[in-house]
Amino acid sequence: MFVAKTPLCFAIASVLGTLPALAETTEPVDENMVVTGVTFDNYKADTAKGAMRSDVSLLDTPQSVTVIPEIIVDEQLATTLGEVLINDASVTAGSKKWNREVFSLRGFELDSGSGYLRNGQQAWSHYVHPIETLERIEVLKGPSSMLYGQSAPGGLINMVTKKPTVESMYEFAFDVDEYGSTRFQADAGGALNEAQTLRYRATLVKQDAEYWREYQDGSSQERDRFLGALALAYDLSDWGMLSAHYDLTKDKTGIDRGAWLDDDGSVIGDDSTIWDMPWAFTDNEVENYGLDLDLYLSMNWTATLGFNHQMFSRQRLDSSPSYDSYMRLRDEGHSDGRYEYTAFDRYDDWQYKTYYADFNGTVTALGAEHQLLIGANMLDYYYGQLRDKGDTETYIPGQSLPPRPDLDYNNDSTKYESEYKYYGFYLQDLITLNENWQLLLGGRYDIQRKDGSGNDSESFVPKVSAIYHPAENGTVYLSYSESFQPQGEVADPRDANDGMNLDPETGESWELGTKWELAGGRLLLDGALFDITKTNVTTTETLQGNPEFDTRTTQGGEQQHRGAELSAQGQLSQQWFVMTSVMYLDAQYKNITTEDGVDLSGNTPVDAPEWSASAWTRYKLNDQWAFNLGAFYEGERFATIDNSITKDAYLRIDAGASYKLTVKEVEMNLRLNVENLFDENYIAGGTNTDATIGDGRNFRLSAQFAF
Repeated sequence: MFVAKTPLCFAIASVLGTLPALAETTEPVDENMVVTGVTFDNYKADTAKGAMRSDVSLLDTPQSVTVIPEIIVDEQLATTLGEVLINDASVTAGSKKWNREVFSLRGFELDSGSGYLRNGQQAWSHYVHPIETLERIEVLKGPSSMLYGQSAPGGLINMVTKKPTVESMYEFAFDVDEYGSTRFQADAGGALNEAQTLRYRATLVKQDAEYWREYQDGSSQERDRFLGALALAYDLSDWGMLSAHYDLTKDKTGIDRGAWLDDDGSVIGDDSTIWDMPWAFTDNEVENYGLDLDLYLSMNWTATLGFNHQMFSRQRLDSSPSYDSYMRLRDEGHSDGRYEYTAFDRYDDWQYKTYYADFNGTVTALGAEHQLLIGANMLDYYYGQLRDKGDTETYIPGQSLPPRPDLDYNNDSTKYESEYKYYGFYLQDLITLNENWQLLLGGRYDIQRKDGSGNDSESFVPKVSAIYHPAENGTVYLSYSESFQPQGEVADPRDANDGMNLDPETGESWELGTKWELAGGRLLLDGALFDITKTNVTTTETLQGNPEFDTRTTQGGEQQHRGAELSAQGQLSQQWFVMTSVMYLDAQYKNITTEDGVDLSGNTPVDAPEWSASAWTRYKLNDQWAFNLGAFYEGERFATIDNSITKDAYLRIDAGASYKLTVKEVEMNLRLNVENLFDENYIAGGTNTDATIGDGRNFRLSAQFAF
């Protein structure tokens, strides 16, 4: 019991350790410490446009929001979205199989089709998102369906991309880790004409990653990734600005679906064992292109119109090893670790076309100021799949590995296709009654049309918030909001209910929160209590002893998540910067019974820990030297929805140091990071069939050059 509590106490203390800054709020601000805009040293953000679809101060935003700036991404040498989101304790990671990342927010899993935004537009996220093009990541907590439509009640992740710059800038970076992984980055921006009305931002990335886990022939998983991105902005005199963007990601890697856990929660085999065949791979290609038009209609009104087309194609040659067959064959007396696999070659084509139009303005009426948002957005979705499947085979570890099968998805003459259109119309009014009180009223009407499926839907989603400012630097708010999430149909041939149409999931949320700017405005303290209930819950259970199906997806019942969050982000002194958070979560299923008669009521969803916490700090010794220390804690989590398998709590400590110098007008930043400093052995996200084994101690070196 002492071991379990110690990491938690450490994590909470890291947050509460920021409270001495309260003593500074009544003192004059050091003239040398005024922080404006985004600087190298700035951990704190003042706004998060994704939260309100407009530039509203976080103190006027009745919702808990975490903004993770680019400086923290750079300091941590992050290469994936998951390596960034560990900085918010309300986000927990799930499975990483098939070269993608899964996350839960406040315990609710984010859907790859509706849980993520890119510059406020819905983005398909069935892959590892590139982060080198991002200037910040906004974690929007609680239901956001009023502004964005279909989404889970836990919240959304909004990825904000880098913008063209006026001043010329050129940066080159290189990093390497002890496994032999390398990454090269180039980032450039500036004006393309003398009047500076045409500007650009360009990014190139080449990554070759080596991972420590091994296939059964001794080879390791590898990843080959290329990213190219270009953004342009053009000033249309003084009445508007036209922006265009294009990016291409090519990402190919071997498949590692993760570790298998036995009935006691122990890893089957060695921590480094990959059950997939070494010839299995996923090959992703993702393109985005689009336009945005900002119009300055008057002193009080602006309009923004935008379009983005995301094209995501993927080939997956999968060996599909069966955990269930391993357990069945073991129970039948086979002690040689044999298991079955069924290879298939699959091609997926996702097309996401998004459109939006927002009108933002300020009017005075009925003795109050109204900050209005009137808007509409649309999603045009298409999905197509080709699949060629092989026979089920048995493999015994230690024997010669089977060769790559002769499969080709082009042999499939029955292409599976699905498409729908989704429309939303929304109105939001932030009413300032006086210097102390504000009221937020909003509503959204949604229509989904899915031709030929009979799965059309309509909904109205409201949001109401009361905001009280007891002082200029503080806010207390109470919010009620709802979520609406169409489910489509089950699209998994290994699921017993494959092809079944699912009804929408709905959610209701109450949130009571407070925000305070302390230390002369340099530190933001944020706390919230929340109560979220989701109805008509979709659950997927693992089928034991079924030779035909691995899972069964059903609906019904409720899921209630109650909890509390506390975070602090910003600057404690001229040298000390912090980003810390802690979450307590009580998550339970209610009134849910599976088709096999298993009562899930009172059970906790997978990867929803009762306690989680994170802390990342930087101490700036002088203009050259800076040191970082991070701590990331997750409490016990369940690996199965029947709560029969538990994953232990863990605390991971990271450390880093950087040295900055200037040689002949070239600014160089050299960095050494040590991830998992004390070599903690732990199981991260995922179920008993696809658990992620945490990396051991890993040294990473980087060099960055700015011209």
